[in-house]
Amino acid sequence: MDTMAAAIFDGALRYANDIPIPEPKPGWARIRVRLAGICKTDMEIIRGYKGFKGILGHEFVGHVDRCDNPAWTGRRVVGEINAACGTCGWCAQGLGRHCPDRTTLGIDRLDGCMAEFCVIPAENLFAVPEEITDERAVLIEPLAAACEILEQLPLRGTERVVVLGDGRLGILCAWVLATAAAEVTLLGRHPEKLARAPWRGIRTAVNPRDVKPGADIVVEATGSGQGIVEAMGLCRPRGTIVLKSTVAIPGKVNLVPIVVNEQTILGSRCGRFGDGLAMMRRFPDMPLERLVACRYPLERVEEAFARAREGDALKILLEMAP
Repeated sequence: MDTMAAAIFDGALRYANDIPIPEPKPGWARIRVRLAGICKTDMEIIRGYKGFKGILGHEFVGHVDRCDNPAWTGRRVVGEINAACGTCGWCAQGLGRHCPDRTTLGIDRLDGCMAEFCVIPAENLFAVPEEITDERAVLIEPLAAACEILEQLPLRGTERVVVLGDGRLGILCAWVLATAAAEVTLLGRHPEKLARAPWRGIRTAVNPRDVKPGADIVVEATGSGQGIVEAMGLCRPRGTIVLKSTVAIPGKVNLVPIVVNEQTILGSRCGRFGDGLAMMRRFPDMPLERLVACRYPLERVEEAFARAREGDALKILLEMAP
């Protein structure tokens, strides 16, 4: 049986080179992965999130190695991460990312892309235009998540926005919102990360007292359960708080200000890859490369994860063997 190399989590993170190469099911495609990204969700999985065991990873760019639709074979692609049932009411609305029977690449019952090969439904594939480099294409998943805000909350162009959190997702949300809002401020804790954020007039701050309250929209992307408290204080009455963090809130949080100020809470998760690709093409000067701290070969995956946990690392990439 042919085997491949992969990053495995089976109670411990490890590199393995004896994993069977997956065979695509009818309607699915096998991808020869070129680059894969490490994100916060991957790091939470190795701490026990979702109880996932198997091949990690859901951010990738690669070439289609095998597919029963020959039009895809050989094409450079990215792919949406949720494998939906295709028959439920959510799927009928084009919202397979909310399908109750979905599996998710490298997160929930579907082996991921930190491997030489991975498989996903062919309907999830998006061809990558020639002008978009691999290093930019591999960021499509988090960029699409940032674009989801604009799908859920269309802007008039006059809004003042505050984004909380200077991690990769917070910076991407600030960049996306800067294409549609009048004023965007990114509030973080790490000057070295904030230094990478300025684009299209984005303001940055490390002290909450330097951010004027009364924002029309506050995006909470701190990765901390307490970010909602700060968001409530910065959002104006009848403004909107967008929640991007997927962490539990420790202890008790006083939600009275949301009622008193009649603030709207909007949960926001995965986005459409088509929107992310359109954003890349419309704004080729969006400085996505600033987010990449370094690249590691797949066999050094443990070292790569250790680097990803360091405070200044925004995005760590894994390179597959040619």
